[in-house]
Amino acid sequence: MTVVNTDGYTAGAAQAREATEKTVESWKRGVRVFTDQAGLVTRLPKFDLTEPVTQYFEFVQQVIDANRELATRWAEIVDSLSGTVREQAEKVGGVVNDQVDAVADVATEQARKAEELANEQAEQAEEAAKEQEREAKRAERAAAKQAREQAREPYEGLTKAELSDQLAERGLPKTGTVEELIERLVSADNDDNSDSE
Repeated sequence: MTVVNTDGYTAGAAQAREATEKTVESWKRGVRVFTDQAGLVTRLPKFDLTEPVTQYFEFVQQVIDANRELATRWAEIVDSLSGTVREQAEKVGGVVNDQVDAVADVATEQARKAEELANEQAEQAEEAAKEQEREAKRAERAAAKQAREQAREPYEGLTKAELSDQLAERGLPKTGTVEELIERLVSADNDDNSDSE
């Protein structure tokens, strides 16, 4: 009897699915840490450099009066730039989180499909093995039937008296129907053949 063990297929598929889910989860955590850190930019305090610059230039106005306007403009650019950076960081964080979720969902779905396919293939292999075993048993029965018929051929045309004589020569009982006598002779032939082997 041939037995196909499908536990290996099923266990392998389950392990592959678990490994994929763990990898995806780890990846999601890493990306979330990155986006959280990127979110720190959004929490940076706003610096209003206009007032300190104004006080500084009032103190040294006679020396650097010409540079006052330039420094004020620089402070305004820094303020607007930090606001733009903050907005971009928020957008990037949102996009990255959406992408992480989408990729994680796809990977998990692929792992689930792979496990289903492995289970289906394991079932098909098991069914094929069972069918092969059934075929082998049918062939075995057919071969045994044919061998039995061939073993009966030498005795089929004999009378009951002739069959009884052959049984007497072998020291076997001579009573019974013609069928029983033939079966007794066939069994004796089989025993003789197995003894000679």
